[in-house]
Amino acid sequence: MSAFLETLQLGRTFGGLKAVDDVSIAIQQGELVGLIGPNGAGKTTLFNLISGFTAPTSGEVRLKGERIDGLTPHDIAQRGIGRTFQNLRIFPNISVFDNVTVGAIGHENIGLGSILPWQKAKSDRITQKSFEALQAVGLLEEADQLAANISYGKRKYLEIARALAMQPDLLILDEPAAGLNETETQHLASFISRLHQEGRTIILIEHDMRLVMSICQRVIVLASGRKICDGTPDMVQKDTGVLEAYLGVDE
Repeated sequence: MSAFLETLQLGRTFGGLKAVDDVSIAIQQGELVGLIGPNGAGKTTLFNLISGFTAPTSGEVRLKGERIDGLTPHDIAQRGIGRTFQNLRIFPNISVFDNVTVGAIGHENIGLGSILPWQKAKSDRITQKSFEALQAVGLLEEADQLAANISYGKRKYLEIARALAMQPDLLILDEPAAGLNETETQHLASFISRLHQEGRTIILIEHDMRLVMSICQRVIVLASGRKICDGTPDMVQKDTGVLEAYLGVDE
């Protein structure tokens, strides 16, 4: 039985730099997996390869047994991958609700034809999905506010809501705790755990080791574009290669 998501000897070169070098990973349905590594390790590049924002130089990406490398980000999103970004990509000058509908529209593949009567059912589904996503992240009360007027922490949840509105089979979170204080990070950890308990498959890049080690079932470690460890949080924290490359070794 094939993995839910897998990369097979995946590689990406920029000039002479191997940003991702022969990386093979397998994610099973329902897992919550952390992806860690020092700056420049290739984490976001790997996410971009999986989600179609960057084309691989070598190797394959498979979702539910089917190759998806080479497809556009839109096509990959429609096949069930939703993601957030390290640098927030919200639209500040439209409402919180309208930001979320961007994700729902992408899932419904609805365009200008939405004004036609036979598209009304799709339009109604978009509205429902958007409100459900806002409710899931706790932003219903802010639905009518301009996205520019909500706090940075709430913008983080807004981007997650947009991804959730696509009803993804796999949710990819790129540094969701970046810029959050300790209390906000604790709330985020509880929120991600709740999404996982609801049956979602989640991969997250995160520099906050306490967050990763407290909620993830498994942790994959990259260094210099290569996978150097893949195991339980306890195993990873004790791995000599990881300690040397990322977590630091006590003198």
